[in-house]
Amino acid sequence: MGERRAAPRRDALREPSTAVDDPGELLAGFLDGYREALARKLDGLSDEQLVVSRVPSGWSPLGLVWHLTNVERRWLRWGFAGERLDDVWADADPDSTDVPWRVPAGATAASLLAGHRAEVERCRAAVAGHDITERGAETGRFADDEPTPTLGWIYCHLIQEYARHLGHLDITRELADGHTGE
Repeated sequence: MGERRAAPRRDALREPSTAVDDPGELLAGFLDGYREALARKLDGLSDEQLVVSRVPSGWSPLGLVWHLTNVERRWLRWGFAGERLDDVWADADPDSTDVPWRVPAGATAASLLAGHRAEVERCRAAVAGHDITERGAETGRFADDEPTPTLGWIYCHLIQEYARHLGHLDITRELADGHTGE
């Protein structure tokens, strides 16, 4: 019989209380749970593990942080609030068809995670006081003939975006050091 391995460490997702009955608060609470999980899933990875890709598409854990930071600004500040923002596609690498997200030169785990937290706060401020039935601005991201999505729709989109990408991060984390998430 071989050696018995210790069970991998798991990280649990924080969810809103089941007592929450306001749909807007519920959606914002689930989104916040995913936002907070991002940093937890990276905690304990070495600098090398944070920048190395373990998947054929070539993205790294830090690339994923940068991507989700830009997803927040595109959907909530540019899309919903209609803010004029520079370089809304800053995470895209126009020179590469292989690697989906570029990380700014000189960026560190600390700077990207701090940037993500700061962007989340700016996004929260941009939607504060708005009802989930309100439609996004008809400028910027949604300047075409399609109806602009509601804040509730945007929250649902962001929740699925985070869920999908944190699942990707779970796999790369398990490949890196055996840590698994939920």
